[in-house]
Amino acid sequence: MKTTTRTLSGLGMLITLGIVYGDIGTSPLYVMNAIIDAAGPQKSAELTPMMLGSISLIFWTLMLITTVKYILLAMRADNRAEGGIFALYALVRNRAKWLIMPALIGGAAILADGTLTPAVTVTSAIEGLKGQAIGPLHFSTTQGWVLLVVTGILLVLFLIQRFGTQMIGWSFGPLMLIWFTFIGLVGLSNLLHAPAMLRALSPVYAVSFLVSPANHQGIFILGSIFLATTGAEALYSDMGQVGKRNIYGTWPFVYAMLMLSYLGQGAWVIRHGAALTRPVNPFYAMVPVHWRMFAIVIATIAAIIASQALITGSYTLVHEAIGLKLLPRLRIKFPGSVKSQLYVGAVNWLLCGITLSIVWYFRTSTHMEAAYGLAITITMLMTTLLLRAFLQQRGHQVLADVYVTAFGLLESLFLLASLAKFVHGGYVTVLLTLAILTVMVFWHVGNLRRDAHLANTENVSLLDFVPQLAALSQDDQVPPFATNLVYIGYVGADYAVKRATVYSILDQQPKRAKVYWFVTVNETDTPYECTYTVQQLARSVMDVQLYLGFKKPQRLNVYLRQIVNDLLKAGALDDQTPRYSSIPGRRVGNFKFVMLNQQFQDLGAQEDLPVLDRLLIGGRLLLQRISLSPQRWYGLAFSDVVEERVPLFIGQHPDRSLRQRK
Repeated sequence: MKTTTRTLSGLGMLITLGIVYGDIGTSPLYVMNAIIDAAGPQKSAELTPMMLGSISLIFWTLMLITTVKYILLAMRADNRAEGGIFALYALVRNRAKWLIMPALIGGAAILADGTLTPAVTVTSAIEGLKGQAIGPLHFSTTQGWVLLVVTGILLVLFLIQRFGTQMIGWSFGPLMLIWFTFIGLVGLSNLLHAPAMLRALSPVYAVSFLVSPANHQGIFILGSIFLATTGAEALYSDMGQVGKRNIYGTWPFVYAMLMLSYLGQGAWVIRHGAALTRPVNPFYAMVPVHWRMFAIVIATIAAIIASQALITGSYTLVHEAIGLKLLPRLRIKFPGSVKSQLYVGAVNWLLCGITLSIVWYFRTSTHMEAAYGLAITITMLMTTLLLRAFLQQRGHQVLADVYVTAFGLLESLFLLASLAKFVHGGYVTVLLTLAILTVMVFWHVGNLRRDAHLANTENVSLLDFVPQLAALSQDDQVPPFATNLVYIGYVGADYAVKRATVYSILDQQPKRAKVYWFVTVNETDTPYECTYTVQQLARSVMDVQLYLGFKKPQRLNVYLRQIVNDLLKAGALDDQTPRYSSIPGRRVGNFKFVMLNQQFQDLGAQEDLPVLDRLLIGGRLLLQRISLSPQRWYGLAFSDVVEERVPLFIGQHPDRSLRQRK
């Protein structure tokens, strides 16, 4: 799919409609409903200024945040055509250490706020059936059956993820094209009855409405307005799947259809003000009766597509975070033939559980809307900080200052307005954000603190032991352990390795091998890089630096076998052809991988460790116990792997109080 959609094409734009615009494209289902609900009872004379002002705010919010910030600016900050907050962080992380915090906070907020997207979109769509009749079938106006239907749809959606969604994914584009065309035409038909609504495109109405007496909410109305642009981050995140040119080509159409829908809803509200005395969703209310069932069906399909985009986007985000060592290792599958299609079981079922809990906790889309959007405003602010660093890195200091001032103030205003949602359910996404952020901090910062304490005490130079390793390789008195003995760890620029690695080979029980491989897996800023370098320290000692992009799967056995074949062809290795083999022409001998599981004997007894470091490292070790094992992470589940438990030597200094008893 990636090669098909990199360049601007009709097929590429069609696929883009199905992948990128699900979230922002379904916002007409609930945005106007949220505005009316937040505004409370309105006098007939107040409806026109309220609709003009609200729609003007929607238009200019989409213009400034979605069009200017994300379409025109953020998409220029691509990491080898990949986008998203973690791809952006990978571009600028070497500029300043503190930039890790915006990346962590923004990523955690995206994952947390995203749990509401499937809940609110699918519930909004199904609620359209309340009170409807299909032939002899008449749907009740009670909410209980709506919750059951929504639960069934979401369960099926999460269940099919493990099988891959490539085939049905190709149908998303045409379906979303129908959706956007439909909402645009319905909106236009209502707008023709009140063409004066076009005045809302002037920014004058947006500004005047904020300070107007007709706006009973004041600045807090922006919390509902912001829902219209919550999917803007997805445009940037999904750029790698469809290519920025196809987003450039489709956004004008999507923007126009969205605004026609909002304008049409505003026109309907003005013309049918009396109907607002009872609960009503203008989106469904403005659809002609004979088209209403079609509207509900296509809205449900669009909501499912939006939910699917959110789920797969969460997989991608978690995969990137793992590649950047911001989250613990999780099992990742690739169910389809498309490189970008992932399945992370732990994330899938966690999302499923949280989303269904939200559905049953809030029960109605109106209550969900009241909680929606708070955390995503935080993500947008964090993206703004990272984009400022990107502009500075490119030498645009003045533009960076203007940008962070303008969008920082604008998004801070939206954040302030969204804080009113905290007590109405926003606390749910805030608590989820804090929970995810805590995991990220313990894993990332715990790694940094552990490595800092190990750096000066537990590293030795591999060069000092090369003569012993070469001699051991040729020592016939020691029984052979493996043809290729592989240690996965970190070999620094000065050939520094952990003492435990050398100790494992030479001291515990000498391990004789034909070739010793010391493999370092480097996560790079380039998403799909897959390269390597080899330093031959002796005929039997190899230092391999493997460079994998943060979106590249870890399949170490495959990569290493290719490297051995390359070196055999170049004559850099002695022949390894096994005497017995079921594979004709096999030249590579067997592999044995040694995994060193470093553990504290007693973390609490490490008196030299500061309390905060002890807490962070302890949390990191706890996460390590419940995360994916190194064998499965490196794709070695079916390889010959030996796990050795070795102590971490942090703070292991002699106890000067020990004396011989006389």
